[in-house]
Formats: sequence, C-alpha cells, structure tokens
Amino acid sequence: MNITKENIDSLSGIIRVNIEEADYQANVEKALSDYRKKANMPGFRPGKVPQGLVKKMYGKAALADEVNKLLSDGLSKFIVDKKLDILGEPLPHEELQQTIDWDNDTNFEFVFEIGYAPEVKISLDKRTKLPYYKVNVSNELIDRQVESYAARFGENKPVDAIEKDSTVRGDIVQLDENNAVAEGGHSQEMGLISVDLIKDEEIKNSFVGKNAGDEIIFDIKKAYPNDTEIAYLLNIEKKDAENVSGNFKFTVKEINKFVAAELTEEHYKKILGEETQILTAEAFREHVANELSVYYKPSADYKLAIDARELLINKIKMEFPEGFLKRWLLATNKELTQEQIDADFAPFMEDLRWQVIKENIIKENELKVSQEDVMELAKDIAASQFRQYGMFDIPEEHLEGFARQMLEKKDERNRLYSKKMEDKVIEVIKSKVGIEEKEVTNEEFEKLFEKK
Repeated sequence: MNITKENIDSLSGIIRVNIEEADYQANVEKALSDYRKKANMPGFRPGKVPQGLVKKMYGKAALADEVNKLLSDGLSKFIVDKKLDILGEPLPHEELQQTIDWDNDTNFEFVFEIGYAPEVKISLDKRTKLPYYKVNVSNELIDRQVESYAARFGENKPVDAIEKDSTVRGDIVQLDENNAVAEGGHSQEMGLISVDLIKDEEIKNSFVGKNAGDEIIFDIKKAYPNDTEIAYLLNIEKKDAENVSGNFKFTVKEINKFVAAELTEEHYKKILGEETQILTAEAFREHVANELSVYYKPSADYKLAIDARELLINKIKMEFPEGFLKRWLLATNKELTQEQIDADFAPFMEDLRWQVIKENIIKENELKVSQEDVMELAKDIAASQFRQYGMFDIPEEHLEGFARQMLEKKDERNRLYSKKMEDKVIEVIKSKVGIEEKEVTNEEFEKLFEKK
C-alpha cells in the first residue's frame, strides 16, 4: 500500500491511497476460508462447500471489506504519523476519485480531499484588557433576598376587608340573564379566588374593600379568559369550562392576606442549620450579602469567558477552507440541506475558530483534565443546585454522592470534562491579559446577557 499527499494550497490538500493485490490477497483468502467453515448450504455438509462456490458468492463482499479495512487503517495512521492537523475528515474527491470496479479491478486508487486547520499564533499581554463584572450587593438587593426568606415562613392571616393581594373564599353560583340563580347552573361552595389573578381590572376593583357577607356579581369570562382557571374555580373539567359564560355571584365568606414572617433566631436556624451562630438581623444581612456575592460569581466568570472568546475570535485572523467544510458538513449530516448549511455557516465558523484557538492554548500550555478535576467540578455544580434551594451546608459525602451519580452518565461526564478544559483555557487567558474589575448593579449585570 502506498500513500502520498500533495498540497493544493495552504488550506487544502489531496491524499492518494494505492492498494495492490498483494496488500489484501492473503486476508481475503483467509476471510473466504472462514466463510466456507461457517457456510450452511443445501446439498453440502457444513464446511464442505466448494471454495470456488464460496468465492463466487462472497468474494466481492470479502474483497470490499478487506480493502476498506486497509484503507481506513492506513489513512488514519498516515494522518497521525505525518502529524497532519486537519479539519473534519477526509472526503472522497468529487472529480479525481474513479469508480471502483469490484468485479474486475485488482489494484485500487482512492483519492481524498482534506482541509487543513490554520496555523495560529496567539499573542497576549497585559495591554489587552478584559472586563470582570462584580455585582454591587446593594442594600436594596439584600432587602429583596431577606424578604424572600421571610416570605418562605409567612402565612395567610384573616383580615376584615379585601385588598388587591388578598385571597378570598366564598360561595359562587351561576346567574341567568336576569341575574337570578340559574336553574341547573354551576356552583361551588367555598371557592377560592386570588384577587391579584383576576384579569379584568374593573372586576378586580369590584372585590377590593368588600367584607365577609358581601356579594359581588361579575362576568366569569372577563375575569378569567383562560378555561383552565374557570375549571379550577368551579371544580369542573376543562372541556366543560369551555361552555361556561355569563355572570356569577360570589358571596364572601373568608378573607385572608399573606403576611411574611418577622425573622427570628428560630428562622435563622431553620435556614442556616441548628449550629449556626448567626442569630441577629444584622448578622443575617451580612450572611445574605456574602451569599449574593457567591451567587453572582459563576455568572461573572461566565461573562468573562464569553468576552474572552469574543476577544480572541476577533483578534486572531484565520483562514479556513470554507468550500471543503461545507462539503464535509453536507456529507456527514444527511438530514441537512445545502440551504440550511449556508444559513447556519457563520455561527458554525465562529465555533470552529474558537475550537482552533482552544486547541492551540491546550497544546501550548500542556493542559490536562484529571478525574479529580471533573469530580470537583461535579461537586461544585451539585452544591450550586442546593444553594438555589437555600441549602448551604451540605455534608461532603452527600455532595460526592450526587457528583458520582452525575458522572455515571457518559454524556454528562464528557460535558463536564469539556467544561473543565474550557475553564482551564480561560484561566490561561486571564493570566496573560489585564483584568479590569467593573462594579455594576444587578440590573446592569443582567442587561449584559441580553442579545444585541
């Protein structure tokens, strides 16, 4: 077998693979011998089918199998041995590849087109600046978080008059066109209405100020255009609610208003654990401030990663064999059309540029990801998920257990490996450029992630 390479230009080349009869003949004969041992054909005992008949029946398939094995192995080895940095995979050349005649040919030539990854030189120094956004944990932000904790331990308390945020229980009954109780109409005892969920402002205002025993007549479809809400209010099936319309009378029985708790030592222990030393409002606010700083750090790191990627993609000029890449995408994604590839080619090229840059940084800095790295990342993700539910002191063994469950899934393990490697790439970039810390409000920080 003879393999040669020739360059078309700096971006693409051709690989020719010539396979002669001597390269494959012994393996084909062995394959046919194996076929003969296993062949079960009427009129012949097992293993006694004539070799000529076996060759006639299976020879072409055996030849194609062995030649393709030689081709695949030889091509892969050539690319590795020659240290060819190629994009995608070799493609059969559309013009130079001749049709293979498996019936008559004994020598075979295969011609492949290849696209080269561009050579990249990454030059970074402290004169190159990247912003690192730090969210200003303002008193207003702390207040909102403390209020959120207080709401968790709040409760509904009875009040005398309905307000816009009250929940009301009472008897509801359907009326006829004369606003008399409709015969056979829908009714529900002690139905529950959340006043703030009423869609019509006029109807909502008609509830406000009413007391127990008062009656309110309202158009149910105006109040609740969604049939699901009507079905819930009347305790009927949604399909039945589709035909409900007209006025209903609601007689107020109970009025409640949700009141957030006044946080006490007992609540602080429920939030932070029985062993906590945070037992005052001032200490709790300080804890919340630290908690918010921790909460925003992963997002700040993510924004830095986005900005680093954008900086390098725009800074480093690279040329790619775009024609080859489009042909490769079409050949390897049978579900895609040429029109779809053309439409999505720009974001594909942006991802490819970043991939080439990452691989260069990984190679230049000899970056590696260990099993311990991936485990620590999985534990960090598990801890972050617990923090979203206000759970901060999760035992180490529990975090490890959740992390191991995540890593049992191959796709998740590969995703975490890629994430950790990209984190290491970003750390290299951070170490080489100048980082400018910028303090922003929560609202300003969230706007940074809005699509331009």
